[in-house]
Amino acid sequence: MCQHQPPCPTADAPDRDAVHLIASHPEQGWSLLCNGVLHFEDTGVLLPDGQVIRPCRPGRHEVAGSAA
Repeated sequence: MCQHQPPCPTADAPDRDAVHLIASHPEQGWSLLCNGVLHFEDTGVLLPDGQVIRPCRPGRHEVAGSAA
């Protein structure tokens, strides 16, 4: 899908978010990246093959400013 040179990271690469933005819809909470990844405002990800990566949410002891 990506036509950039050098090519952007693929959808299954660990740095898949380091790509060019194709479409942004903040009012709907999602963006389309040039590698076919749908990135959601809640940090969830939908890969082109349909695989879902759950949002990264801090645990109870990982909240900034809390005493762990």
